[in-house]
Amino acid sequence: MEVGEIAVPALTDRSIQHALKRVEQRQKQENLADGEGRGTGRLVLVLKPMPTRVTADWMAQQWRDGKRTKKKIGAYPSMSLREARKIFSRDFANVIQKGRSIKIATDTRPGTVADLFQGYVANLRDAGKPSWKETEKGLNKIADTLGRNRLAREIEPEEIVELIRPIYERGARSMADHVRCYIHAAYSWGMKSDNDYRNTSPRRFRIPFNPASGIPTEPKVQGTRWLTEEEFVQLYRWLECPDTPVTPSYLRAMQVLMLTGQRVEEIARLHVDQWDAEERIIDWSTTKNLQPHAVPVPSLAAELIESIKPNEHGWFFPSAKDASKPVSHGTLYSFVWRQRDRGVIPYVTNRDLRRTFKTLAGKAGVPKEIRDRLQNHALQDVSSKNYDRWNYMPEKRAGMAKWDKFVRALLAEKKASRPKRRAA
Repeated sequence: MEVGEIAVPALTDRSIQHALKRVEQRQKQENLADGEGRGTGRLVLVLKPMPTRVTADWMAQQWRDGKRTKKKIGAYPSMSLREARKIFSRDFANVIQKGRSIKIATDTRPGTVADLFQGYVANLRDAGKPSWKETEKGLNKIADTLGRNRLAREIEPEEIVELIRPIYERGARSMADHVRCYIHAAYSWGMKSDNDYRNTSPRRFRIPFNPASGIPTEPKVQGTRWLTEEEFVQLYRWLECPDTPVTPSYLRAMQVLMLTGQRVEEIARLHVDQWDAEERIIDWSTTKNLQPHAVPVPSLAAELIESIKPNEHGWFFPSAKDASKPVSHGTLYSFVWRQRDRGVIPYVTNRDLRRTFKTLAGKAGVPKEIRDRLQNHALQDVSSKNYDRWNYMPEKRAGMAKWDKFVRALLAEKKASRPKRRAA
């Protein structure tokens, strides 16, 4: 038995209170071991006299290779004797019995559905993924249905199917596929996180299989829609002078999208810190493909951006509901969807606008390589990925100059015609 360690058959709250008084009176540390015999490890309450009080800390104590090691479990009385015994038995007894070090012992409770989803969202946020907020919103709704406090490892594939089927049956096929993807991605992360030494999650999930892996995804439909020159003019002119009340920032955001060919998420979140008025460059430190991206804008877009006064939070295109936040790409999509359903603009999606830039800029004489770089499309050849560090700014400026000239001529020559409904 160690010096200062008092072993009793089993600790009680009464014996602990008596020990606290002794330590206070004698001003000498005591270690109360829960149970008799030294063995290889035990639960110990360490009582230390301090100038104004006596501290009491629960410790898991281990003898290994002739040395004593301690690891704090909690403090008494905030952690009761019963709780301390439960944690010691759950997280340390098996480790000690197998001769492993208690220094690497962790909370062995399997994680809940809420733990899994929160951990996955935190991983996306820490990695700088802009989709983390939308993912968090989607997973919160899913957790409410599956049960937040259920163990993640107990969710069965049938439950996922029954969650998705009603969404699919009401015609929201894209949403059904998104729900399946959210769940599949979260479980894939959970299965890897248990063995990821970089992960600091307090929970281990012990997931035996991914319940969403056997659920088929919706067939991906490759979009081919792009605006003709007449449709491009029709949409641009309507955005200049809409026939219905629309939040002005939404109109300007769509025009900048048309003129620059950038991703809707990046234009929607345009901030004063990203706009270099002197160089007429938008500079993003991080983007969807996690690569920094700087694009010179055509003079028509630069004039449009310069005409906008950012709000007090620095956003060029603030949300109509919360000025402290930028407009979401989903809101812009809904805005376009409502107008095209009225038949006042051509049928178009946000991705169609990127495809339109790619197509019409090619007609304007901008080489495909430069169009790819202007739109920050990932280049997969070895040279581009690993060796080429030239920023291509002169070439991109020249490309945007050609595009600017083409668009100005287009707007001057062609008249806006009545839109025709076209299938996507």
